[in-house]
Amino acid sequence: MTVIVPHLSLKPSASPPPDWYALQPLWSSQGDVIQGGLPHTQLAPPWQILLLGDGSPTRHLQLLTGESIAVDVIAMSAIGMQKDGIAELIHQVPGPRLRRQVWLKTTAGQRLAYAASWWEASHVDEYLQNRSLPIWSNLARLRTELYRDVQGLYYGHNPHLEASFQETGPFWGRHYLFWHHGKPLTLIYEVFSPYLTRYLGPMALDKKAI
Repeated sequence: MTVIVPHLSLKPSASPPPDWYALQPLWSSQGDVIQGGLPHTQLAPPWQILLLGDGSPTRHLQLLTGESIAVDVIAMSAIGMQKDGIAELIHQVPGPRLRRQVWLKTTAGQRLAYAASWWEASHVDEYLQNRSLPIWSNLARLRTELYRDVQGLYYGHNPHLEASFQETGPFWGRHYLFWHHGKPLTLIYEVFSPYLTRYLGPMALDKKAI
């Protein structure tokens, strides 16, 4: 069971289990499915665009809701060289590392997504000059050229996310690398709230409908 840090902290994290909201996957995939996509009976096209597309999720959420997307920073924790319970891709982010956790929410306070990201601790201030803004907004201000490399897709449960989103799981999530000048900049793990069905429609299409 994951436990989330309730306040900002720059102290080294405790040993596993990691204190961030990882899904307990019922299904997960990497590799070819990321490029080819999933059957629409498993994941509807609008949701595939959100999860498998290379655009900014913050920008997508803004366009979907018609509201500015705010960032609620949950924690920033120095984790040193720990694997932190995330994919082996974390080794591509130079250490020592810092883990940042946020909610992405509307100006009215509706939580739409959860995100954890891992950064080289010595460079995080360079790219997150305003830590209250989404990563996309910070990097856009810097005119930083990036490549979003989606590496993993997940469908699963997390009781803390159910309570925080006030939505019943399972949830869809993903992890990806941001590349900058040919080098990994940060590793990001995101989970989206089923609340988004109000804008995107059902997560999966009925076989009878296609």
